[in-house]
Amino acid sequence: MLRNSFILLDGVGTQRERSLWRFGVLTWDDFEAESRIKGISEESKSRMDDELEIARARLEAHDSSYFARKVSRREHWRCLSDFGRSVAFVDIETTGLSLWSPITVLGVFDGRRMHTLLRGRDLNTRNVKALLGSVEIIVTYNGAGFDLPIIEAQFPGAVPAVPHVDLRYPLRRLGLTGGLKRIERELGLERDRRLEYMTGEDAVYLWRLWEREGKRNALELLMEYNEADCRNLKALSEHAYRHLSRLTLGTHDRFCKD
Repeated sequence: MLRNSFILLDGVGTQRERSLWRFGVLTWDDFEAESRIKGISEESKSRMDDELEIARARLEAHDSSYFARKVSRREHWRCLSDFGRSVAFVDIETTGLSLWSPITVLGVFDGRRMHTLLRGRDLNTRNVKALLGSVEIIVTYNGAGFDLPIIEAQFPGAVPAVPHVDLRYPLRRLGLTGGLKRIERELGLERDRRLEYMTGEDAVYLWRLWEREGKRNALELLMEYNEADCRNLKALSEHAYRHLSRLTLGTHDRFCKD
């Protein structure tokens, strides 16, 4: 989808981008192949060609931070396919809702393996940085207002400047609203019955049972709950990317090359 995107060019907004698509300029290659484009001066066209060359080089170098800066946050979902080889599906559990409510569990699913850091065991700045430092894109649900600000507050410098897809907003554009588990049920994503109706309050209760009473089964259930959140973000991101790509590009014959 990035190779179909022109909003990363200075002076190009979503309306002009849609105009380019309507006129058959669907990819960076199409844009560069045109000697002139209606509504764009020769000087601006030359500058934009140079910008696209830079973007192409940054994409080939897997420099996702470049696109985090050049593409508006609302459109970071466009990066999902190009940088999906190094993605972190992130979810945290805490004892409350403030920035300083201690994180009890930090889970990251990389699309293959689940990684879990626990308070009092291995949850520290060094390990969080090691876990997130090399990723090219981060995916959360409601993470823009909760997970990432809390992680950054408690582990400064741990959140890399890469594209962040908070699925709450792309899914809302597709008419899917409410909490994570409600959307999962609407899309037919199943969880273990023990986890299906658990809430954040349940997560706090389970942590207290572990912290105060040493109940191992409570900790294991909490970790399973966090893992289900992380793993299901992958399926939700694939749904969002697939449907938003079609919605964004419409019914053009040459659909995005992703």
